[in-house]
Amino acid sequence: MLLQKPNGSVTLFALAEGQAISEHTTPYDALVSVIDGEAEITISDVTITVKTGEVLLMPANDPHALKAAKAFKMVLTMIK
Repeated sequence: MLLQKPNGSVTLFALAEGQAISEHTTPYDALVSVIDGEAEITISDVTITVKTGEVLLMPANDPHALKAAKAFKMVLTMIK
């Protein structure tokens, strides 16, 4: 966790190739900013490949999961 405030948080994630974050939901929008690598992010059964330099919004309450296709780093910004 890089920053945590009452209105949201900013977290740095680093995953090895093949590592995953299982499906879950959050009550807030989450903005993924890809720092390095490549991952498959599934949001409500739709899979999107994201790469270095790309940004993706994961809407509040939509189920989502992530799997690193290559070593992967992202900054996750959640806004309440």
